[in-house]
Amino acid sequence: MVEVMVSVITSLEARPAARLVQTASKFESRIQIKKGEGSTVNAKSIMGIISLSILEGDNITITAEGTDEKEAICELRDFFKYSV
Repeated sequence: MVEVMVSVITSLEARPAARLVQTASKFESRIQIKKGEGSTVNAKSIMGIISLSILEGDNITITAEGTDEKEAICELRDFFKYSV
C-alpha cells in the first residue's frame, strides 16, 4: 500500500472531478481518497469524489493498493498539484 498527502490548490468541481475519476480508472489498483479526518471514498466513483466537497486549501490523502499502486499515486498526486 502506498499513501501520499496533498494540499489542493483549486476546488474540485464537476469537470475536474470527472477528470480525476478518469485518471484513477486507468489503474488496476484500489485507490481511495480521504479529506482531512472525514470519510474515505473510492477515487473511481464520481459520486464519491463529489461528496467529499474538496475545496482549495483542503488536505487530502490518496491511498493506492495493487500492482500499479506507485504509478497511480504519482499520477494522482501530480493531478492535484498541476491539473486541477
